[in-house]
Amino acid sequence: MSLSWTARITILVAAVVLVFVCLFPFLWMALSSIKTLRELYTVPPVWFPEVPTLANYMKVLFASNIPRYFLNSAVISLGSTAIALALAIFASYGFARFRFRGKAGLQAFVLVGQLLPTAAIIVPLFITLRFLGLVNTYLGLILIYTIITLPLSVWMLTSYFRAIPVELEEAAIIDGAGRIGILFRITLPLSLPGLVAIIVYAFVTTWNEFIFALVFAQDYRVKTLPIGLAEFSTEFNTDWGAVMAASVIMTLPVVILFLAMQKLFVGGLTAGAVKG
Repeated sequence: MSLSWTARITILVAAVVLVFVCLFPFLWMALSSIKTLRELYTVPPVWFPEVPTLANYMKVLFASNIPRYFLNSAVISLGSTAIALALAIFASYGFARFRFRGKAGLQAFVLVGQLLPTAAIIVPLFITLRFLGLVNTYLGLILIYTIITLPLSVWMLTSYFRAIPVELEEAAIIDGAGRIGILFRITLPLSLPGLVAIIVYAFVTTWNEFIFALVFAQDYRVKTLPIGLAEFSTEFNTDWGAVMAASVIMTLPVVILFLAMQKLFVGGLTAGAVKG
């Protein structure tokens, strides 16, 4: 059934408005990052800078700790994403393919970690990390972020594994393949969209996380980008030009990652959410 031209125009206008609303904060951030201080505080606001400047980017890149914070965020996010992915693969495959006593209870127990509020776990985690000597270390934050992202990763990947026909694995078993070989040669290649969805979810979650980084990272050697953005604000003033420039730098890796894996990410997220 074809749509009438009025319906098509309505849908097109609604889509354009929705895209503009979603992209406007990013557009404003990018424009503000190349404005002068006077233009940033002008009322009514100046939409487009009269003379674009890169002074804010120069300040962020060469007169602040943002490059070091970028490195910290990259190491911590990539490390926690890799560990969460590895653990989620084996845990999800076990839940999807094996029957054992207490399976339903263990699956529910895994999801409990996703339901606990930050305020309920931050103090016990701090005491544990201090006892282990991992406060203000890469490893400490990597472990914390793994705890944050692992429950939902296991849930999503379990649903995806269950959607893969078990007959494929049974045929491989008849041919003499072991469980590990089946997992890496058959199941994981077929689960690529689900794996991509977990990678994007885990990376974006840890890249943008603020509260745990604020508590467990105490100096520039470990602090992440969200903490670095807060350092441009003082008790009496905020350098909005530097904040916007640093925000653009912080957003770029996420945008690049999502655009590079967009189709696989959307497909994997949808499959993990509706298949069982």
